[in-house]
Amino acid sequence: MRIVTEQSQSYSFTRRALMLGGAQAAVGLMLAGRMTWLAVAENERYRLASENNRVNMTLVPPRRGWIVDRHGAPIANNRTDFRVDLIPDRLVDVDKVLAELSQLLALPPEQIERIKTDLKHARGLQPVQVMENLDWERFAAVSVRLPEMPGVAPTRGFARNYPAGAAVAHLTGYVGAASATQYQKTKDPLFVTPGFKLGKDGLEKALETTLRGDAGAKRVEVTARGKLVRELETKIDTPGRTVRLTIDAGLQEYAARRLGTNSGSAVVIDCDSGDILAMVSMPAYDPNSFSDGISHMEWKMLSDDDHVPLMNKTLQGLYPPGSTVKPMNALALLHAGVDPQARVNCSGAMRVGTGVFHCHKRGGHGAIDMKNAVMQSCDIYFYEMIRRVGYDAIAPIAREVGLGQKFELPFDSQRYGTVPDSAWKLKKYKDAWTIADGLNASIGQGYVLANPFQLAVMAARIGSGRQLKPRLVMNGKVPTAPPLSATPEQLAIVRDAMFGVINQGGTGGRARLLVPGVAMAGKTGTAQVRRISMAERAGGVLKNGQLPFKMRDHALIVGFAPADKPKYAMAIVLEHNGHITASLDTPLIGRDIMTFMFDRERAMASLAEFEPTWGGDIPTRAAAQAAAFRATADAPAPVVGAATETKATQPTAAPAVEAATDAANASAEALAHDAATGNGVAQVTGSPEPQ
Repeated sequence: MRIVTEQSQSYSFTRRALMLGGAQAAVGLMLAGRMTWLAVAENERYRLASENNRVNMTLVPPRRGWIVDRHGAPIANNRTDFRVDLIPDRLVDVDKVLAELSQLLALPPEQIERIKTDLKHARGLQPVQVMENLDWERFAAVSVRLPEMPGVAPTRGFARNYPAGAAVAHLTGYVGAASATQYQKTKDPLFVTPGFKLGKDGLEKALETTLRGDAGAKRVEVTARGKLVRELETKIDTPGRTVRLTIDAGLQEYAARRLGTNSGSAVVIDCDSGDILAMVSMPAYDPNSFSDGISHMEWKMLSDDDHVPLMNKTLQGLYPPGSTVKPMNALALLHAGVDPQARVNCSGAMRVGTGVFHCHKRGGHGAIDMKNAVMQSCDIYFYEMIRRVGYDAIAPIAREVGLGQKFELPFDSQRYGTVPDSAWKLKKYKDAWTIADGLNASIGQGYVLANPFQLAVMAARIGSGRQLKPRLVMNGKVPTAPPLSATPEQLAIVRDAMFGVINQGGTGGRARLLVPGVAMAGKTGTAQVRRISMAERAGGVLKNGQLPFKMRDHALIVGFAPADKPKYAMAIVLEHNGHITASLDTPLIGRDIMTFMFDRERAMASLAEFEPTWGGDIPTRAAAQAAAFRATADAPAPVVGAATETKATQPTAAPAVEAATDAANASAEALAHDAATGNGVAQVTGSPEPQ
């Protein structure tokens, strides 16, 4: 039995007290250390967390830099915009919120259905547009009710605006909200900020880093329930930089209107600097509609249109250039040593081996020299001369003046065409070049393909005598262009022949300018796009007016003015125009577009005379087309049609453009095959000219 003494009890108590005191001290030290850690080391973290509970911060989308023309006129600018969006991840009761918004904003039922459809396709923080271009009263009515409507994001900012609409669509492209894929790739919070849009096509896409600017930030103090207390300081956004183009906005809009109801393009270039003054593809979409979020109905209407308004025809369209290459051919013949006074007898047909090659003038032109061959567009002259020198002597000059050439332009949708020769054919088809290949190429058919921009460069280089480099963005001094390999005397002969085409009884007489003291030199052309069967050939080839749209010939013109001292050059290509209507044909369109450069009042008077006969100006015709489409069986139901199109790609890469490109490639391949097998354009019809 253990005896417990007073001394042992005292010792045991003291030991327990020490242990308990030590434990208390350790806990105290831990608490003090933790408090010190929180107060000192973690101070900034918890201060920010507290601040975030008290203060909400949202990014402010930067104002995009303007795109202006050579004179400073806006091509793409910004307008003040009050808008309301929904953030899917922040919505609690969708139906309740939509009911509130419907009452506050007076939304029609089809818009409510459109918003519901868009919400189904939206992801996470990707904003869904409810309405934009709101007046202040409705915007304020939504803003004061935000605590009752979680997920609603009213935004006061700027929206992109294109004053000329469709006239600049394929030049500027458009802006749009970032896709969920783009956000996932970058994780940039700006991409899911309501109201932010980035370039989707054209210059808006190519110059995105220059135009975007830097975002600002807005801070507001809120209660625990999220109710606004007051606005705090705001970091101002930094606007993007303004980009100045070489384009003349007045000319751009005029050319778009003057093309009328055609499917075609027009390019105008300054012969002194290489500056691109106009670059028009019509018909086109309205970039304002795309920037707002294009509806399903409008996307379907554009996609189904056989005039392919989604395609940038100036750079993506490839066409046989037809007789517009004859001045270039003449320059190449002079370079190869052909005497311009040498004559060829044109009887209307020429036999080469077992084949017969025709001139567009069945009775023939008789004995004809180089100048008159260009003026009258005589096929036999060029068949014979190019048969003598070989097309391999023509191809280098064709490339030198711009055909088949790639130009450094801020677009990612260029197609460059073909300047064929014997080496090219051997590489592509593993087959030798034939005389028939050369004869078809001599009239701009067969394997020869060019886009309208290249044809404009060709006209500018022949007019200036220099290898001008086209320029679209004004960014410093214009580089000095080296001269062409042709001599001044050779260029003078070709320019004189082009002067005769329009002013001395040639095929382009209707293109003669009505401006006193100013003459235009040029060359018209026609390009066949369909195969002509032996049966049709035997019974008589059908006229363009008897054919459906897609089977008609293309119409072309190139030119420059003044003829004696070229300042402006142009090219116009009209798809399947067929030279059917004079006011919508290349000679009168070319005349008026060039007249605009010297006498704007006279050019506008001509437009005022013709435009009403086509159904009015561009917006008027677009509205009529939309109304007509709504009445067709192909139009989607109103609710479906009003929904935002979720599968819309950038226009220049749209399925409709790819389909049109594939069809054009197949047609070109078929015509080239015909030429190789003895049934090409040269053998069948020659190169007809506008009557």
